[in-house]
This record gives sequence, structure tokens and C-alpha cells, in this order.
Amino acid sequence: MTWVITSLCQDKLDMACVEVCPVDCIVVYKGDDTAAFPKQLYIDPEECINGGVCEPECPWEAIYEDEQVPDVFAADTELNAKIVDVRDEFEVPERPDDIEAPSPEDVKKNKEKWSYDG
Repeated sequence: MTWVITSLCQDKLDMACVEVCPVDCIVVYKGDDTAAFPKQLYIDPEECINGGVCEPECPWEAIYEDEQVPDVFAADTELNAKIVDVRDEFEVPERPDDIEAPSPEDVKKNKEKWSYDG
């Protein structure tokens, strides 16, 4: 079992989860093919030790255990798994100092955007 970052992270990239990950398995795509890998964070399933410390740190509520990923985000499990084959196109990002946490209203609107009411 591993953790999955869902589309709720797309274009958000708060990176609070990156700071707490003990094994640096949370990565960002550094290539240009955003159709293949949208601008968001990903969890390398082979590097993840299933510690779970990332999940409560995500202010966008975008991280789920792979077996608990909501149906609307089912494709995100496979998308996170695909990074294993192209690891050299990903890197562990550094969190800028000026990122502000989203408001509860921001989180709610983001979930609505993805048609998720969880």
C-alpha cells in the first residue's frame, strides 16, 4: 500500500507535504508534457514507505491511501505509478517561503471544480 496525490493538487503545489516526508518520495514533474503529467505533486510508489505523515499536512486534502482514493480520482493512482518509469523527469521540490495556506473556502471551491464532495 502507498499514498496517492490526486488531481486536487493540480496547479496548487503547496508542498507542505514535501517538508514532512522522511524519504523524499514526493516529487514534481520537471518536463514540458503537462498532458502526460499535469502540474501537481506526485508520490513515487516505490519510494513511499507508507508513513502517512504527508496526508494531514496537505491543505488541499489531495492525498489518500491508494485503496481509499475516491472514484472520481481513480486515474490518479495509475498516474502516480507511471512516474516509476520516468523518474529522471521528476525531482523533489523545495517549498518557497511565500506560499500561503488556502482558506476553507478555497479548498471547497477546488473540490467543487473536480466534482468531489468528500
